[in-house]
Amino acid sequence: MAENKRRDFLKKAGAVTAAAAVATTIGAPSVVKAEKTYQWKMVTTWPPHFPVLGEGADKLAEMITRMSGGRLQVQVYGGGELVPALQSFDAVSQGIVEMGHGAAYYWAGKSPAAQFFAAVPFGMNAQGMNAWIYTGGGMQLWEEVYAPFNLKPMPAGNTGVQMGGWFNREIKTIEDFKGLKMRIPGLGGKVLAKAGGTAVLSAGGEIYTNLERGVIDATEWVGPYNDYKMGFYKVAKYYYYPGWHEPGTVLETFVNKKAFEALPKDLQEIVTTAAMASNLWMLCESETKNNFYLDKMVKEEGVQLKMFPPDVIRKLRAYSTEVLDEIAAKDPLSKKVYESFRKFQKQHQAWGEISESAYAGLNKV
Repeated sequence: MAENKRRDFLKKAGAVTAAAAVATTIGAPSVVKAEKTYQWKMVTTWPPHFPVLGEGADKLAEMITRMSGGRLQVQVYGGGELVPALQSFDAVSQGIVEMGHGAAYYWAGKSPAAQFFAAVPFGMNAQGMNAWIYTGGGMQLWEEVYAPFNLKPMPAGNTGVQMGGWFNREIKTIEDFKGLKMRIPGLGGKVLAKAGGTAVLSAGGEIYTNLERGVIDATEWVGPYNDYKMGFYKVAKYYYYPGWHEPGTVLETFVNKKAFEALPKDLQEIVTTAAMASNLWMLCESETKNNFYLDKMVKEEGVQLKMFPPDVIRKLRAYSTEVLDEIAAKDPLSKKVYESFRKFQKQHQAWGEISESAYAGLNKV
């Protein structure tokens, strides 16, 4: 009798379970369903697949696509392939494409405050810029600057300390800058103007031809590896250092804010994490290759490596202070950003004197 009761119980339980399964599946969505995929376009200010800078954009797109398992696929277009290089900001802002890659000082005409998030003459190196942006309040200010343009900015690379530039005349005194036409963007260009020169802003793909034809007398670009690839040693005689105008230049990716907010949270996190990884990769790649290519240009190509005279540096520093103070006085948002930048720089320098600088000095003891 006990065995019969047990069989009856199991039959009833099985019937109830089956009925429940039917009830929960009728009209319910399939458990296995295809996840939504997103197709994004990224436009850049760099020539297609350009060493380090363009490669950084390529790697960023690849990382996002791979990390998302293909749910967010990013196609990269170099400068001029989809839109002109220096129209990337507008294209992303207007939602024509979802993503851009460049440097914030290219957009000074949109907002003077943008320049502080790329490079500040006599400002911070890559380590300082990363610290300020990621954990020192810089990111929140950067987002505030780009918010009116429907953009979300992120660091996506850093060149480290740049070179001072290529010149077809020696720079012995500050007077040698008078009448000089130089390709130099951002705040550095405004300092050059203070010294009597003319700053010319042009996309990377135009610089070599402009220098070769005498449209400009000098140019800065990045560092030895990038400059070698550009072939500047063929059309300019003197290679000056240090890069007083760009001591730790931040490269950026800027994303259409509406497109970003339309992504699921996990894909948003993938975009920001990939940008951070790209930021690290670019700095490492520059540090790995710069000295090799500097030696190559000096020893094999006969490039004359020169340091700016101390008096020239002192005067450029004074002009830089004037430029920054003037911008801050004219634009409240620039003042807000500059005050944050300057305060953080003082803290960073104070610590650096007993850490990085002191350690570097050990090699001279």
